[in-house]
Amino acid sequence: MSAKRPLILVTNDDGITAPGIRTLIEVMNELGDVVVVAPDSPQSGMGHAITVNETLYVDRVTVDKSAPQKEFSCSGTPADCVKLAVNEILKGKPDLCVSGINHGSNSSINVIYSGTMSAAVEAGTQGIPSIGFSLLDYSLEANFEPVRKFVKQIAAECLDKSMPRGVVLNVNFPKLPEAEIKGIKVCRQANAHWVENFDKRVNPLGREYYWLTGEFVNEDGGEDTDEWALRNGFVSVVPVQFDLTAHHAIKDINTWEL
Repeated sequence: MSAKRPLILVTNDDGITAPGIRTLIEVMNELGDVVVVAPDSPQSGMGHAITVNETLYVDRVTVDKSAPQKEFSCSGTPADCVKLAVNEILKGKPDLCVSGINHGSNSSINVIYSGTMSAAVEAGTQGIPSIGFSLLDYSLEANFEPVRKFVKQIAAECLDKSMPRGVVLNVNFPKLPEAEIKGIKVCRQANAHWVENFDKRVNPLGREYYWLTGEFVNEDGGEDTDEWALRNGFVSVVPVQFDLTAHHAIKDINTWEL
């Protein structure tokens, strides 16, 4: 690969053949030399899970014979893919890691469940500038064409500028035609949550089982949040930190009799 072009690692959680990652690969090929390490099957909702009690397999694959990137499918989670890419496949750190484009939202509280964002966070913990991209369309037939220019713009800026230490970007796109997307807003994560329910059923053998369902509730009226931006036709960019320390609480907890 050319030393003059940045090395870009591409991964996701929907699987290596998902339309979202194929679009992301095409855009990243315009910016640098691409290596893909992605799950061999869907891994949505896996969060930051890693494989510790099972073997991991990685296979060199060719999904698009006309494209220049090297591709590897992995039997593990999105976080596994990044770990294997850095330690075994690339034998070093890429200049950028991009994850997605996810089929569905990873805004607000969804970020903590997201395999897409966990791959970006895993790269970030290793000092790699990283971005997770998601489109608010869960369909496998989702149209990613309207967001291509925004993906390229944000990734190019990330390559050109220095990412703040300890930060990765969580980027979400509204499901709109390109002409109706109003622009990009840097936001905070909205204070929202899921009110969960379990649909209880019985299988033909008489054993009970459950389907997780729920309703997304946004209790945040702020106009500086990702949920507001997306509802109002903007691309949301949230800087996410992986230091989970609640620094503001340390003083109060130090007053406890511990």
